[in-house]
Amino acid sequence: MRPSVFALWISSAFLASEAGAFVSQSKSAPRLESSLFARKPFITGNWKLNPSTKDEAVALATGIADSVTADSPGDIGLFVPSPYLETVQKIAGDKFVVGAECVTPETAGAFTGGVSPSMIKSMGIEWALAGHSERRTINKESDDYINSQCKMLIESDMNVVLCIGETLEEFEKGLVDAVCEVQLKKGLAGVSSEEMKQVTIAYEPVWAIGTGKVATPEIAQDVHSICRGILGEMYGEQVAEDTRILYGGSVSPDSVDGLMEKPDIDGTLVGGASLDATSFGRIINFVTKKEPATV
Repeated sequence: MRPSVFALWISSAFLASEAGAFVSQSKSAPRLESSLFARKPFITGNWKLNPSTKDEAVALATGIADSVTADSPGDIGLFVPSPYLETVQKIAGDKFVVGAECVTPETAGAFTGGVSPSMIKSMGIEWALAGHSERRTINKESDDYINSQCKMLIESDMNVVLCIGETLEEFEKGLVDAVCEVQLKKGLAGVSSEEMKQVTIAYEPVWAIGTGKVATPEIAQDVHSICRGILGEMYGEQVAEDTRILYGGSVSPDSVDGLMEKPDIDGTLVGGASLDATSFGRIINFVTKKEPATV
């Protein structure tokens, strides 16, 4: 039987200290309470290496655009493979923003396969992901590399969604707090309070991505609150309260309403369900008792 997340967090400082690999929980700021309606929801999808053809991308993006109405309760974004950026951007119009799934933190040079922020910005793209768990594990992108991506996107006057989150092993060892603290502090090193206006955070428990496992809304809320507290320690309460924190971990039409009820969950980073226009349309039009902010 897996211990409760509360028990895991209580033990995380001790385990982190013993392992010498993470920042101790005792250094964290007091956790901040959030206003229910402080931030406008941001529902995003990440297509990853999908779909297989441009025609399929057009059909999917068109179906998603058709799901967005004047009554949709938040901002919407799609992060898509680079070959589809301009195509999806044209379909999006003013219904949703389009972003790249990753960038190379270089302006030019001998970086085969690289895509720089300036390249995608010249196409009208103003958003990109950084630090997605698949890039961290498969492509071995380090916290320092991810920090370089974040800073270059910000310097390019673009917006970044910084992804953070723990593996199943780290979760079971009680290192949730410590892992999130390290990834936030390293990923945002050198980013100023003013520049945080260009940053969104996405918490993605790695053990819940593509596995069908979903952290309960209560677990997700507690981790989001922890992350907001860390941001408060780094930048002060106002920046922490203004920063949107998304949840990404096998979000589905069945789970989105419960997640979006929570005060510190400001949106979603959806994987598989964003590849089905009907499913993603339901997520976009989630039902909540909260009254979404307008800014």
